[in-house]
Amino acid sequence: MLPGPSELIVILLIVVIIFGAKRIPEIMGGLGKGIRSFKKAMDTDEPTSEPTTPAGNQTGQQKPQEPQKPASSA
Repeated sequence: MLPGPSELIVILLIVVIIFGAKRIPEIMGGLGKGIRSFKKAMDTDEPTSEPTTPAGNQTGQQKPQEPQKPASSA
């Protein structure tokens, strides 16, 4: 169920009261840039992330390092 015209007006008034009329264009501009960059990233055919696990370690967990013993001065 979509909100009706009266509910949209109430939501708009609340947004104006909270953010102020001067900040709304800045917020909408940032939102538009974010949507554009998201669409651009979705349109690219190249995968953006590669698997980062080393070939010998498929679980993604690292082996704990053994503490180094201090050299004895004899």
